[in-house]
Amino acid sequence: MPSLTYIKGLPTPESELNALGFSQMEMFLTAFAPIFRLAVIETVAQLLNCAKFNKSKWNSHLQTAYSINKRHANGVIAYAKGKVDSEAEHRSLHIKTLTGKAKSIELWLGKVEKKLKTANKFYSKKNWRNSKTGCGFPLSCSLKYRETNWQNLHFQIHHKKRKLFLVQNKLATLKVEPIKVFVPRDQVFLVGSKDETLGNGIAQWNGSILKVRVPACLEASFGKSVSAEIGDFNRNINRLPAYGAKTWHLFKKDNSWKVAVSFTPIPVKPQSIDRAYGCIGIDLNPGSIGWAYVDTDGNLKTKGQLPLQMGLPNGIQQAQIVDVCLQLAVLAITFQCPIVCEELDFSDKKQRLGEAGRKYSRMLSSWAYNEFYKQLNSILGNRGIELITVNPAFTSIIGLFKYLKMYGLASDEAAALAIARRGMRLSEKLPDSITAYVEVNSNKHVWTQWAELNRKTKQSGISES
Repeated sequence: MPSLTYIKGLPTPESELNALGFSQMEMFLTAFAPIFRLAVIETVAQLLNCAKFNKSKWNSHLQTAYSINKRHANGVIAYAKGKVDSEAEHRSLHIKTLTGKAKSIELWLGKVEKKLKTANKFYSKKNWRNSKTGCGFPLSCSLKYRETNWQNLHFQIHHKKRKLFLVQNKLATLKVEPIKVFVPRDQVFLVGSKDETLGNGIAQWNGSILKVRVPACLEASFGKSVSAEIGDFNRNINRLPAYGAKTWHLFKKDNSWKVAVSFTPIPVKPQSIDRAYGCIGIDLNPGSIGWAYVDTDGNLKTKGQLPLQMGLPNGIQQAQIVDVCLQLAVLAITFQCPIVCEELDFSDKKQRLGEAGRKYSRMLSSWAYNEFYKQLNSILGNRGIELITVNPAFTSIIGLFKYLKMYGLASDEAAALAIARRGMRLSEKLPDSITAYVEVNSNKHVWTQWAELNRKTKQSGISES
């Protein structure tokens, strides 16, 4: 089960403040954070430069070098390893994205250069005016911009080649450049263990007071331990267990210390039954979220749309997304069924933003999409509702040709119906009225037929959304 993290500001009651206006915990964290950072920097360098990292020996080295005990050193190593692994993953993802961008630009250049070559070949014929087929890229002039479409395309090709050169250079540099890790200041990481009392050997919280053991290097100033009354982490659905490992991360932000605890959450009572008895499918679009509830036989029972406006300020957008996710949770609890959504990978699609249209690029770049799925997964998980992800292939085209007219649905509701049925593992055959236009081969998977229909639809210029 994935871990959860709760965060709150470090309380500073007047009774705990000293003459300088700081609590004992704040004074300790301010003194310990530079020592912790130096230890992390040295550990990061060791992880990056050492072929084989020996955790036990390095833990002993940190205890001797910085006068900290074994558990403090464990926190240093865990924090440093997390930073290194994160940067390595980020580098890998960056290289993958740039490789995809370079490939996308090369494909675009190949297509448009072939288009220009074919057009040049057409106009080089003496009798091109009498051609029955016409030119795939006819020469035209814009009165507004005072240039031909050929000149404009040559201008685009020039800039795409410049962009490709820059991307390829950046890609070559990233592949050989060593990984750099930034270690922020004012951070203390205290890793926990399920075998320790209250889930952590050096940071013990009894539900109200957090007691942190002081390392040997600071015992002369702060004693054996420091305490702070941080209270509870108030949540509508509190999944913080009394027992089990708790890892504490104390960091400074906006000139005040924050307290974060990571833990394995308490399991919640399931609210949704097996998918075979029905599902709610959802389809996310720039203006709304279409949903459809399908019963055990795969038939539509009810449907609807939830408005979701894009382009709002972050705070308003966040509140809107949370509200929509809560409405979906209420629907799932009402019907006691899972929610099914598409398994969308926006990273691959974003590699092609430079060669896509403005509307498509704006849609994929929107902050709301990733945030919506993140919030939906969190809210449903806290309420015991199963979230099922399915392959998004041809769901829009299936909804358009099979269910939109049958039930009189909007396009997003029809796609949501197809998604819900796929979540129930139901097959989608082409309607008999369509098979006359698409070759049907019973030996091949039904998706082959939908792929052919999708290709013909794009050729005809019909929108599937």
